[in-house]
Amino acid sequence: MRIDVYFTPLGVMPADLAGRPVLVVDILRATTTIVEALARGAKAVVPVAAADEAIRIAQNLEKGTVLLAGERKGERIEGFALGNSPREMTEEAVSGKILVMSTTNGTHAIGVAEPGSPVFIGAATNFTAAAAAARQAAQQSGSLVILCAGRERMFALEDAYAAGRFALAMIEPGERRKVELNDAGLAALEIVRRYGEKWKRAIAASAAARALRDIGLKADVLAAASVDCHTIVPRYENRRVTLEA
Repeated sequence: MRIDVYFTPLGVMPADLAGRPVLVVDILRATTTIVEALARGAKAVVPVAAADEAIRIAQNLEKGTVLLAGERKGERIEGFALGNSPREMTEEAVSGKILVMSTTNGTHAIGVAEPGSPVFIGAATNFTAAAAAARQAAQQSGSLVILCAGRERMFALEDAYAAGRFALAMIEPGERRKVELNDAGLAALEIVRRYGEKWKRAIAASAAARALRDIGLKADVLAAASVDCHTIVPRYENRRVTLEA
């Protein structure tokens, strides 16, 4: 099996992903928020890179079924119903709704992953379930891509740590030599070695976590470090994230 980790979507080409299983992670916070929204009953999440594109798409969907969600610099986009906080994704807010979502990093990464097949959405909150789905797909195809959203086109510690945790979950005991990793994959394993199995430790140490704490969103950091709250595995297909296979 071959596992390729990309620490950001920058420079990732469609040919790098085409036909391969892809697991997208943006721990702080898009993939965590998407998992939460779908777990709380949202019908789908439509990830888009630009806020104006989100508005245009929402206008073309049936009125009363759609909510705009997203952030810039951690804060809710003006005029949007929801931000990018998993704590906002309550059943009362999102059940039965389609969320059209634009975030600084994560929704762009999901779009870049489109050539992959299948494309899974991973977070700490659905870690075991997402790892199992990715492992099954990787065993069938012989490869896996773990695509990190990063932070403003740069390396993000929390995503790299998650990539290392997911990569380790792909490797059966005693089978390490049978798995080929790219350099970023090897580096991700070293980050896990540094921080151990404590998600909170690695996530809280990141620059993104510090930025969220600075704007009063420490609770989002804690929510993103909560492991296995859900057993769902969202999939991105036809420009929508849903729970449908």
